[in-house]
Amino acid sequence: MTVAVVPHLNFRGEARAALEHYRAAFGGDLTVTSYADAGAVQDPAEADQVMWGQVVAPNGFTVMAYDVPSSRPWSRGEDPFFVSVRGDDVAELTACWERLADGATVRQPLAPAPWAAAYGMLTDRFGVTWVMDVLTAS
Repeated sequence: MTVAVVPHLNFRGEARAALEHYRAAFGGDLTVTSYADAGAVQDPAEADQVMWGQVVAPNGFTVMAYDVPSSRPWSRGEDPFFVSVRGDDVAELTACWERLADGATVRQPLAPAPWAAAYGMLTDRFGVTWVMDVLTAS
């Protein structure tokens, strides 16, 4: 299995601007899915905010970001990032997930998602939030 660890930055209403800034700085392609695009709007005022976004540059630079919904606590500097682990094999990533989940708080169970063959989020027993996924082939 190939595994890539990618910074996953958390914002409140600024993720799109941040991703555009990082694309301007490092180059590459910007991909953004809003809460409306994903059919996951909880607050209509947040419909156009970023549920999932990333910049991927040919030079190897990759960063992910999203807008933390108002239903979740967030403060700049107190919950600024996730560790994102992206693999290419669902079974192998699931085995890693199960080991990492020991003593963790599961925020989103590892399961298929509209954009991924598998996606899950947990906060481990040390307070680090991990996002794990296997993207669906496009």
